[in-house]
Amino acid sequence: MAPIVAVLQFRHGLAPNGGVAVCRVANVAIMAHVATASAVHSESPVPTGTIPGHGPVTRPNMVSVGTIVWLSSELMFFAGLFAMYFTIRGVEPELWANRTEVLNIPFATINTLVLVISSVWCQLGVHAAEHGKSHRSGTPLWQISSWGMREWYVLTYIFGAIFVSGQVLEYAELVHEGVTLSSDPYGSVFYLTTGFHAMHVTGGLLAFLLIIGRTFTTRTYTHNQAAGAVVTSYYWHFVDVVWIALFATIYLLR
Repeated sequence: MAPIVAVLQFRHGLAPNGGVAVCRVANVAIMAHVATASAVHSESPVPTGTIPGHGPVTRPNMVSVGTIVWLSSELMFFAGLFAMYFTIRGVEPELWANRTEVLNIPFATINTLVLVISSVWCQLGVHAAEHGKSHRSGTPLWQISSWGMREWYVLTYIFGAIFVSGQVLEYAELVHEGVTLSSDPYGSVFYLTTGFHAMHVTGGLLAFLLIIGRTFTTRTYTHNQAAGAVVTSYYWHFVDVVWIALFATIYLLR
């Protein structure tokens, strides 16, 4: 009531010297009073989540929002790589016709399926994390239904490592065929686009190791730890989608 009385006094010319300052202070006080009152009167009992410390969601998670904004900037980076690829391809169509013949499309297809399947395992890990299940407890490893986030993320890590190893093997074959980073424009564009993607996948693998390691060092699986697992899945799905676009551009649109 005090802020409201102050404003009424100001409107009726009862404010002391420095009336403008008094008005601003009164306005700030009223907004603080309204915000506090709104927060108090708008609260309603809601069920608590299954994760300890996980209360009702009242606003977007800032870590998730920040990750999405960062991934948007990464999307612009890869858009630049795609633009470079199509520009040089338009200038050197004969070179593309010759160099794409050495690509091992069946091998690249299998490697792509490995990465796509890894996103499925990653999402199953997110599902377990959102339900507060960080790892299996007291059950044999072969009972997949009892797996927690740790087991699914370990499987995701294995599939991701297989994908990167497959790319390294493909690079070795291409170097043997004479396609190197400095051999010609095709080699430069191929290694830059796929190489930068491989670096992003490697970064995702390091993030998985961090998330998996935290499950061994904490006794209670909190909402903050679950949020870390979720935003890591955002990144992993992002590199998955980018690779699908790269695969279609480099291996299919020859």
